[in-house]
Amino acid sequence: MQTVLVEAFGDAETMTVTEQDRPEPEPEQVRIEIEAAGINFADIMQRRGKYPGGPDPPYVPGMEAAGRIDATGERVNLDRGDRVVATVPGGAYAEYALADPQAIFPIPDGMSFDEAAGFPVQFLTAHGCLFGWGGLEAGERVLIQAAAGGVGTAAVQLASQAGAEVFGTASTAEKLDLASELGCDHPINYTETDFVEEVESLTDGEGVDLVLDGVGGETFHESLDALTPFGRVVTYGAASGDTATVDTGRLLFENKTVIGYHLGRARSAAPGRVLEAVPELTEGLTSGELDVIVGETFPLADAAAAHEYIENRQSSGKVVLNPP
Repeated sequence: MQTVLVEAFGDAETMTVTEQDRPEPEPEQVRIEIEAAGINFADIMQRRGKYPGGPDPPYVPGMEAAGRIDATGERVNLDRGDRVVATVPGGAYAEYALADPQAIFPIPDGMSFDEAAGFPVQFLTAHGCLFGWGGLEAGERVLIQAAAGGVGTAAVQLASQAGAEVFGTASTAEKLDLASELGCDHPINYTETDFVEEVESLTDGEGVDLVLDGVGGETFHESLDALTPFGRVVTYGAASGDTATVDTGRLLFENKTVIGYHLGRARSAAPGRVLEAVPELTEGLTSGELDVIVGETFPLADAAAAHEYIENRQSSGKVVLNPP
């Protein structure tokens, strides 16, 4: 089978296309014939060697796989041929991958494989950040950084439908138009405007109640600036490549809260708390109230180009790989 291999930490050129044998499922595993693999920024951070606890080269990256069940272990009661999407610890940049049954979700009727590959990580992350950890309520104000990205497009839809006033940042007019179409009330071009000043202006100096920050670095500190007293920031990534140090004295005197959210670790520690959102999200995707925004697709062999596309901030929505 065709796979993508990260041979060393570094830029996208460290990924090469290789041929490997199909993996055989253990008694409590299933094998998926992959039609679409979602790309997450965590994949890029792992490739750079900047992801805590990430794999060491050589390894096959990828944590979202959509396709059909191809084979099952003897202790698995699932049917071959079922259309499913799975989160996997790695190995999704390939024609086949192994998954645990508890990490598999049926693909809703009418949803394509490309769309399904953009469902688990981005929607569970967005839902967890907004509600399970962020505590968003109707009528509150929420600022979503990178509102046109994978998690961002999911978060904008969920927050808008929950009755929140949605602020969102992006780098181009096209990305801001997409965010607006999905329910962003106040799109902000952070390359042209200081988003903190814009939030202060739009809220008469009050700030927002919640910020979702997957950027890190200086943006994290600016996210704190945009908060109202007793507001909270949920940090779920560091797409800038830099983490941030929290000044606890500032949190104390400004009555602000910082909450960390990592989907994989949260799911391991409290699976019920994370996965309780699945029925609601599946219903929304099936009914058409929610949409997975697929921005671009690449052949599996062009995984390096797909990573560069994201790193160059060209992407909107989810970027997906398609095996041959």
